[in-house]
Amino acid sequence: MSVAGAVASVGSPDRAWSVSALTAMVKELLEQEPELTDFWVHGEVSNFKRHTSGHCYFTLKDAGATLRCVMFRGQAASLPFRPSDGMAVRVRGRIGVFARDGTYQCYAQCMEPAGLGSLHLAFEQLKARLAAEGLFAEACKRPLPRFPKRVALVTSPTGAALRDMVHVATRRCPTVELVLVPALVQGADAPASLVQAIGLAAACGADVVIVGRGGGSLEELWAFNDEAVARAIRECPVPVVSAVGHETDFTIADFVADRRAPTPSAAAEVVVPERTALRAELEACLMKALGAVRARVQRERIRLYGATRGVLERPDAALRPQHLRLQHAAQQLAQMGIRVSERRMGQFQALAGRLEAMSPMGVLARGFAVCRDTQGRVLTRVMDTSVGARVEVLLAEGALQARVEAQLPGIGVWKQGGGPPSNGKRS
Repeated sequence: MSVAGAVASVGSPDRAWSVSALTAMVKELLEQEPELTDFWVHGEVSNFKRHTSGHCYFTLKDAGATLRCVMFRGQAASLPFRPSDGMAVRVRGRIGVFARDGTYQCYAQCMEPAGLGSLHLAFEQLKARLAAEGLFAEACKRPLPRFPKRVALVTSPTGAALRDMVHVATRRCPTVELVLVPALVQGADAPASLVQAIGLAAACGADVVIVGRGGGSLEELWAFNDEAVARAIRECPVPVVSAVGHETDFTIADFVADRRAPTPSAAAEVVVPERTALRAELEACLMKALGAVRARVQRERIRLYGATRGVLERPDAALRPQHLRLQHAAQQLAQMGIRVSERRMGQFQALAGRLEAMSPMGVLARGFAVCRDTQGRVLTRVMDTSVGARVEVLLAEGALQARVEAQLPGIGVWKQGGGPPSNGKRS
């Protein structure tokens, strides 16, 4: 029925409209009006609800009116942010009539926040939500391996970021194995590709993973602000370094990763150790260890020298406590009326005399000496030392520090009655 027909029926009770027919007329009038088929409207969100079906229902309002709105699942899935009550937004849509309720409403095609851009708002919302879950906490950050054997690079196989990372890593330490795990880093399919690549990187036996790409606009870097990518980084069983864009670019991946690098090249420097520095560090550790060993040997040498010197100079000191205990025991036996026989006492004195005769000090007292090198070894042959070496000569009383002037091999013993040694040859 046309609008003219509807006007002609006014004031004619016999031609009363049914509710459905009148609603259909209103629906036709509104939905065919060009100004109402594609427009933008702004207002404050109220009563926002996301149904289990994926459709979103809300009301736009201002100081003078309200407008019911619905955004179907297909359009709602592409929203980069989460609308909430009280948020000022702009909505693009068309007017339609919901015949069952007899109401008109806006069928929203897209929505953006008024003031902040939608991508910026989505970034702040996701950042706040993941931070509240604890995904950015320092306690979750894992240390990077000091000496990685295999490094996985999750990035585009054709980007400049890959070339930069390979160049830096091979220059610093050519022995580190680099494994490329290709992924899309831009576009609608990039988040799913990154999630899959991160999982493959962890499964390839890598010790650490670098996820990144070169610089770009906020829209070009948006895949690294995806919630699924953030959770894949956090759930990766090995440490992850985020290297997205330039130094001034920040993404959700940067906050959730174990380490953020300002650029892909910087990420390679952080992960791969520098070979020259490692060599210098190892040499320093070796010198420190050798110094500690030498110091320990010197301390033990001094301690051993002191112990052996005391025994050689005063061997009777070690026997004196036993001798005193024996004398004390003999006195106690005498006090108890038990006398030690003359024969036993004689045997004891004889043994004591033999012991005294065999004492090193007794030998030294007869004119002999003990010669030792600087390491405390007793010298018994001339080939045990060399000309110019320093030796120590132990006497019955004190010691002499001497230097070897000459070696005279084959020198025999002194003959009884004096005279020079024979050297084992007849004259």
